[in-house]
Amino acid sequence: MNFQDLEHIETADKYIDIALHAAEKQAELMRTKSKTQNKLGKSKFIEIEKITIINKVLTAHLNKILESFPSIDNLPIFYQELIKCTLDYPMLKKSLGAVNWAGMKISDLTEKMITKLKMANDQQILYTARKQYYGRVCSFVKQIKENLEYLEHSRRIMKNFPAVKTSLPTICIAGFPNVGKSTLLSRLTPSKPEIKSYAFTTKSLNFGYITIGVKKIQVVDTPGTLNRFEKMNNIEKQAYLAMQHCADIIVYVFDLTEQYSIEKQEQLFEVVTKFDKPTYIYLSKTDILPPEKVKAFHKKGFVIYTNKDELEKELIKKVMENKELSKRSYD
Repeated sequence: MNFQDLEHIETADKYIDIALHAAEKQAELMRTKSKTQNKLGKSKFIEIEKITIINKVLTAHLNKILESFPSIDNLPIFYQELIKCTLDYPMLKKSLGAVNWAGMKISDLTEKMITKLKMANDQQILYTARKQYYGRVCSFVKQIKENLEYLEHSRRIMKNFPAVKTSLPTICIAGFPNVGKSTLLSRLTPSKPEIKSYAFTTKSLNFGYITIGVKKIQVVDTPGTLNRFEKMNNIEKQAYLAMQHCADIIVYVFDLTEQYSIEKQEQLFEVVTKFDKPTYIYLSKTDILPPEKVKAFHKKGFVIYTNKDELEKELIKKVMENKELSKRSYD
């Protein structure tokens, strides 16, 4: 899922200006092209053309907004939950509904006004009807002013959502920042991995892919924290939701150089295991650790990997032996 292509949403006044300008431009063209000698007939033709253009321009812009935003209820659960924890979900749905309402109101009014203009028998009725039409159309658009502003606010946030391929088998690498997760990611995806950053603050989610022939396994570097969900920053919430809703397997990285205490790392490990996903432990930076420290950690009873190749072999085996995951591994 990629939200990078969501287009900028203008203000209500801007959409009105665009539509009125297009209508006046078309009217000028019609005045030079119309060959009828009947003044009333010519005026009818021009006024109908103007409101037709206004309707066409406004509904095109409003429909484009509706089409560019995905159907939220049909998104993968990861994105539904991400939207709910980063945006005002009811306001987002209400705003999309308001845009739809305005488009229908404008189209309905245009149809009725064209009929009225066709039946007009003098110039004054034409001008009065056109003035009424402009006023009501502008009113419809201005009524959704706040909705358009909120949709633009939402678009800017959603553009920074990570492009998780929710259909692929996914391995999440978990652990505190700077324990060696990114290094492991780059080692698991050695053949020029497709690693991207999606920044919210100063951190990012990183993605890479293990390729086996035509099959792919998605690997996600997810920063960890012991904060409660409501206290997490946006990137930490992304990581938590990725492990909860996208991960098929979790690799937890321990760092015995103790930038974070072993006690805190074990606490985070307990949090991660509550996701109830197959979980592997990788011990990082063993090349700079005293052998006795590594040996002592092994005595804790965990199944621990210190060799990247052995871990990768086990992860691929785990995915390929699972029929459902293996079937999903085609990008």
